[in-house]
Amino acid sequence: MMLTTERLLLREFVEDDWPAVLAYQSDPRYLRFYHWTHRTPEDVRAFVQRFVDSQREQPRRKFQLAITLPAEDRLIGNCGIRMQTAGATEAEIGYELAPERWGRGYATEAARAMLGFGFAELGLHRIHAHCIAENLASARVLEKIGMRREGQLRENVWMQGRWWDTLIYGILDYEWRNR
Repeated sequence: MMLTTERLLLREFVEDDWPAVLAYQSDPRYLRFYHWTHRTPEDVRAFVQRFVDSQREQPRRKFQLAITLPAEDRLIGNCGIRMQTAGATEAEIGYELAPERWGRGYATEAARAMLGFGFAELGLHRIHAHCIAENLASARVLEKIGMRREGQLRENVWMQGRWWDTLIYGILDYEWRNR
């Protein structure tokens, strides 16, 4: 599977992608909003392997793609849609991007393409997402792609020695079509 945008190529993960993922997942700016406080090569190999393994699942429920810059042949993050069960009408979208690529619209571009895939190809009715409330850049991405803030869960995530609030976003198929 492959999706193309104006500047990006979203492609299936391969096992050899782990060094590029380790590079950005080791950055303290990336780690700020995640449960883990550091990443090892073994952690990231397993992380990438889960994406590779999901490609063989029949019927497939998870479509997590590597975000690449074709001009540089460089992996800069990932974006995907995950359904709980095969044939579900709802899915969750998620993305992550190398910190040195933040602020350039790449996450928005990738997430917008993934929404289009979810609604047009998978026939989903609703796509939702969550982000840590303090991660304002991620919340902005969700809003830019047309998702609505549906709520806030107070102190529902314990990580890095403290409680964090989570924002919940969602978009329906007809909202996507009428944008």
